Amino acid sequence: MGELRGTHVPVLLERCLELLAPALDRGDRTVYVDATLGLGGHAEAVLEAHPRTVLVGLDRDTEALAHARVRLARFADRIHLEHAVYDELPDVLDRLGYPGVDGILFDLGVSSLQLDAPDRGFAYAQDAPLDMRMDQTRGVTAEEVVNTYSHPELARVLRVYGEERFAGRIASAIVRERERARITSSARLAELVREAIPAPARRTGGHPAKRTFQALRIEVNRELAALETALPAALDALNVGGRMVVLSYHSLEDRLTKAALADRVRSTGPIDLPVELPGTGPTFRLLSRGAELPGELEVAANPRAASVRLRAAERIDPDAERQRRTDRERSRRRVRAMHQPGTGSGGPVGDRRPPEDDSGTDVEGEGHER
Repeated sequence: MGELRGTHVPVLLERCLELLAPALDRGDRTVYVDATLGLGGHAEAVLEAHPRTVLVGLDRDTEALAHARVRLARFADRIHLEHAVYDELPDVLDRLGYPGVDGILFDLGVSSLQLDAPDRGFAYAQDAPLDMRMDQTRGVTAEEVVNTYSHPELARVLRVYGEERFAGRIASAIVRERERARITSSARLAELVREAIPAPARRTGGHPAKRTFQALRIEVNRELAALETALPAALDALNVGGRMVVLSYHSLEDRLTKAALADRVRSTGPIDLPVELPGTGPTFRLLSRGAELPGELEVAANPRAASVRLRAAERIDPDAERQRRTDRERSRRRVRAMHQPGTGSGGPVGDRRPPEDDSGTDVEGEGHER
């Protein structure tokens, strides 16, 4: 395993604990899933705060798992650490015999361990082999992507996953360079990207290679495809009263999270009915309006938290919620009837839409600890 590499501070730790506490402080035993365990910073705090909670920790990075196992050794009788990607959560829970869980945390993106380790190839500021695999036991490397993808494929990856407006120019530079010699180092790739971007554009928006490295990392690790599958599965795994917290670090992750939650917090029944039909009501409620941003103190203490966006939701009993809405509508009708005698009790139906939300987030910042 070797010595721990990098500086590691859990992002929005206190806020995560605050949001998860009501779901974990109930019953004789609760189950908490850390879907992106990393070095175990969030998991350690949860286990310390909730002595009856069992941890199921997932991570695709075997180096991170080894460090987390040491860090969490004193909780050995109530932890399960699994080498898995978060879209494998249903299989992991089935194997462990947990039909439902009470809390879930996703802390997405690249970790400090991966960013600070020069040999992993994630950092554009350090020269290293172009690897970028979070799980170094399987999958294609970034080197294979930049040297084998066609120009259209490269441009698509950079444009879609990096939101890079100069994707075509960068892809052309990569193709020209690899015709002369294979591209094998992160420093050479970063130089190619910088040279391909017009000089005026280089002076704003941080390092010119930031978006390209983000795009390649997402492509190599299938991050968005896995997340798109994992979020609905995680919501399905929550017991009533269970809560899920998601920390995103760029707009693509945040959009997927927002969409997954929006599907569960709105009614699917006809909007013109006075009451909710069985099976059509929301199954979750949002725990904040829109995405929560880090405060100034958080960013000052942990600059790598600057781009984080937090969203959270709680699973609700749809039958209880339907009865609550029905009772509320009946109460409104009685009030209207009292103030407008003889005019009937009809009227506009209560708004069943979820709270207004924002959708924009910044491009991912640098690494963070999970």
